[in-house]
Formats: sequence, C-alpha cells, structure tokens
Amino acid sequence: MADITTDVLVIGTGPAGSATAALLSTYGVDNVVINRYRWLANTPRAHITNQRTMEVLRDLGRDVENEAYLFATRQDLMGENIFCESLAGEEIGRMKSWGNHPLSRAEHELSSPTRMNDLPQTFMEPLLFKTACARGSQSRMSTEYLRHEQDGEFVLTTCLDRLTGRELTIRSKFLVGADGGNSKVAEHAGLPFEGQMGVGGSMNILFRADLSRYVAHRPSVLYWVMQPGADVGGIGMGLVRMVRPWNEWLIVWGYDINKPAPVVDAEFATGVARQLVGDPALEIELLSASTWTVNNMYATHMQKGRVFIMGDAAHRHPPSNGLGSNTSIQDAFNLAWKLAAVVKGEAGMGLLDTYSVERAPIAKQIVTRANQSIGEFGPIFEALGMTGGTDIEKIRASMDARCDATPAAERQREALRQAISFKRYEFDAHGVEMNQRYKSAGIVADGQMEPSFELDAELHYQPTTWPGARLPHAWLFDTEGGKHSTLDVTGKGRFTILTGISGEGWRLAAEQVAKSLGISLATHVIGPRRALADLEGVWSRARQITDSGCVLVRPDHHVAWRAEEMVADPAAELTRVLAAILDRDGVAQRHAAE
Repeated sequence: MADITTDVLVIGTGPAGSATAALLSTYGVDNVVINRYRWLANTPRAHITNQRTMEVLRDLGRDVENEAYLFATRQDLMGENIFCESLAGEEIGRMKSWGNHPLSRAEHELSSPTRMNDLPQTFMEPLLFKTACARGSQSRMSTEYLRHEQDGEFVLTTCLDRLTGRELTIRSKFLVGADGGNSKVAEHAGLPFEGQMGVGGSMNILFRADLSRYVAHRPSVLYWVMQPGADVGGIGMGLVRMVRPWNEWLIVWGYDINKPAPVVDAEFATGVARQLVGDPALEIELLSASTWTVNNMYATHMQKGRVFIMGDAAHRHPPSNGLGSNTSIQDAFNLAWKLAAVVKGEAGMGLLDTYSVERAPIAKQIVTRANQSIGEFGPIFEALGMTGGTDIEKIRASMDARCDATPAAERQREALRQAISFKRYEFDAHGVEMNQRYKSAGIVADGQMEPSFELDAELHYQPTTWPGARLPHAWLFDTEGGKHSTLDVTGKGRFTILTGISGEGWRLAAEQVAKSLGISLATHVIGPRRALADLEGVWSRARQITDSGCVLVRPDHHVAWRAEEMVADPAAELTRVLAAILDRDGVAQRHAAE
C-alpha cells in the first residue's frame, strides 16, 4: 500500500510545478507537490514576465496578479537595452525594449488587461507556491523523486525523504514532471528529445552594489558590455542584469564549455564586476555564484500515458527572449484544466492527449527562437569589428573607427544601428509571446481557414477568434460602470460562451447542455441593457462573428469553437462540439468498464 494517495503528483516547485499545483487546487483537484530541496529558488534566475503569464496569474485571482505587481519592477523601468563598453564607460547604443517603444506600448495596452514586468524567480515561485498551499495543495520539501511505474489506472512514484533517509511511495492518478532541465521523470518515461545539451558555458554572479550613478538616468533590465578582451560567453560579451533597482545585480559571464567550470570566489567575482562596471575601486557584496550550460533541446512529445512533463523538463534553452518561466507557467495553464476535467469525470483520457499535441510545437518554437537570438548578436560584433581574432588593439581600433568622419565610418555606424535595431526579435518579440495557436482534438475548427498574419508574427500580436487562438482582449462594461476584460469573464476552470443579443438561444442551449453533460458552462450575452455591454465597440470588431453567433472559450482562454451565426439546433451543436473536445466517448467507455 502506498504511503500517500492523491489525484495528481507534481514533481518540482519551480514556476511550472507551483503553477500547476495552484491551478489544480483552484479547480478543486487533490494534489501533492514535492521538492528535493529544503525551500524554493534562492537565486533570481528567470525574471521577464510577459502579458500572457500575467493573464494566468490574473485568472488565479486579482489578489495573485496584484501581489506580482507589488514585488515586480514595473515595465517603464525595464526601459531600454543598453550596449556599452562598461557601465561607467562609453555607451555604444540602445534600443527600446519590453514594450516601451510608444508603438509597442500601444500594442501591449490593446492586447491585454495585464502589464509586462520584471519579477525575479525568487518572488514568482513563493507567490505561486503560497497560492497552491493556501488553496489545498499538500507540499513536501526535502523529498526527492527516485522513480515511477504506471499501469492503466495509477502511477506509483517512489521518493526519498532526505530528512530521514527513508523511501516513501505516492500513488496518484497522474504524474507531472516539472523537475527541470535534468528531468529524471522525462528520462524514466523515455520521452523523445531533439537538440543538444551543453552548447555553451556561463556563470551567474549575484551581488549587491549601489550602481545608481551609472544607470538611474537610463533605466534598463539588461546592460550589454562589449569589451575587447572579455571572454565571449553564451549570450554575449558580458551582461550586467538589474535584479532590483539599483542595488542588486546579476552578472552573466561566459566560460569555455570544453574546460572545467571556473571557481567563482569573492576575489574573482569582484574582478569581473569591476571590469564590466568599469570602476576599479568597486566593492561588492557577493551573494552567490553558480555555473550553468546553454542548452538547445526540446521534447518532441511531452506525455507517456499518465505521466507528463513541462517547463524546463520539456524545453531547455538559454534565457534569451525571457521565455523560460513564461512558457513553463503557460504549460501549466494548458494541462491543469484538462487534468481537472478528467479527474472529475467530465472528460475522457483523450483530452489529455491534446496537451503534447498543443504544447510540444511551442517547446520547439521557443527553444529555436531563444538560441537564434544568441546568433543575432553576431551583426553587432561584426559592426564593431569584434569578430575574427583576439588582437585586442585591432578590435579597439575597429570600435574607435566608427567615430571617424569617413564614408567607411558612416557605413559602420549604420550597420551598428541596424544590428541593434534587429535585436527587437529578442527584446520586443510581442508576437512570440502572444500568438500561440493550437491545432488538436481539443479544438473544433470545422474547416475554417486559419487567418494569415498581416504583420511579422514574431514581433506583433494578431488577435483573432479563429478556433485555437487565444481569445482577443476587449473591455466590457457592467451596469455599474465597472469594466471587465473578455479574459476576465472567461477562464476560471470552465468553458464560456460569448454571444450577442441576437444569440440568446445559445444561452438557453448552454443551460441544457451543461446539465446533460454535467459540466460548468458559463454564458455571457453582450449588448445594451445586458449585464455586460460593448460600449467601445472593440469586442464587436474583434469577435469576427455576427451578433447571433457565438464564441466558445476553453478554460485556458483559447477559442475552442465558434459559430458565425445562430444555427437551427444550438443545443445539438454545442453537444457535438463539447462531446468531441471532452472525449465523451472515453467517459462512456470508462463508465461501461466500471
């Protein structure tokens, strides 16, 4: 007999694992989450928090969202990426990033009710973990995953209690491996991967020092140091990252992956900080130092039976584009509602097969994008003459040449401007963050053509209600003057129907179908003198259906299906669509087997 029994066992309390536990507990699903360490993240690692992730936190509750903002560095202080010879030295160039260009900021504000921010992992993890535990998750720290085995009904996981040295077993209906880039769950499940681990070496040096005199007038998250003679690491010559304005910092410094990782003591760390900051007398308080590898690997399948992987266990890549924790939390948002539906008997096992079908392509996309962003530093190095050798004096001369009043120098300056501007594909790639579209049995498109992107799909978000896309944001207004995003009135662990006054029949049909299928199905009839009105007309333009049509939205805000107009038998149509998405044949077979 197992020592512990639960519905879902989550391995790992990072952004992916803690988000999964928080969502499952919010949905009323019994879960246990374990961590091999004594506590949560002790270094700020992941930090860029995009709008889609903030929408997940908002779905967990406005209290969760607001607490994230409370501890985050706000968007305007994320500022402009700075390229310089040192923080105290000459600035080479800068670019507005993270939605701070006026055009990009407008797109951000039109796209979501949330705001991008910089929330270090040391704040994000406790927020998600606390939310999970407060809502019912059972947690065990110092508990290490060892192995698992599964049959047709359960997964039996063996763990090590690192406090007592004894093994314990946990029986669950499902197992979620959110156990990081060296995932044992993925290894033991035999899941397939493509790519390569350890393509570069980097170290993190976390320290405190007041650098406000160098940075307060040009606030930024990332200060890229282009310095002749510096070791080229995995993501550039040298990076000084703001952790907390303006006295906590993280230096990312490269080392040769083919040699042993360096020992980073206080003397070494101070020397690196002095070199990149450009202050030979700088004194720092070293908080920690660690080494890590640049990876280029992703899972081509993220499930085996009742076992799933997510987060860094599934997509292993450098921090370029700030996609790591964001994609991890979004993995959780995709899987948690599906697990809840199956555990509650509302859906068949076929629904769970859509997790890998939907998220594995995203894993490939973001790993590819993150590694591609590293290569896109090349044109900056080339424009500065920093490639092709180790002759420091020659490099300095090439960098100095851009200041000359010559045709060659003019071309060099233009090449540098273009190269820095091109980095918006890493530092302002709003489309990468927001354009995720799913194609699976969890979506019913009924042959509707997927709309093409009018603008660059990596740089710009394109709202659409095409089935599989994230529901467009639009403000709706209640009778008391309050405003609610379309994302606020959907999600929350249930399916939702949005329709107009002429679509009243969908509301009546939804009540009938929800009762017959035994599920929660909310309906909002949007129009004048109704509970929600489209006073600005934004939703009417974004919905891409007539007033009598409907948009069916999944619990994760993605459009499940839409009808352009009222149909003869709306109840039959809703039953057809929901039965297909929820694999109701699977539910019937399970009941028959019982």
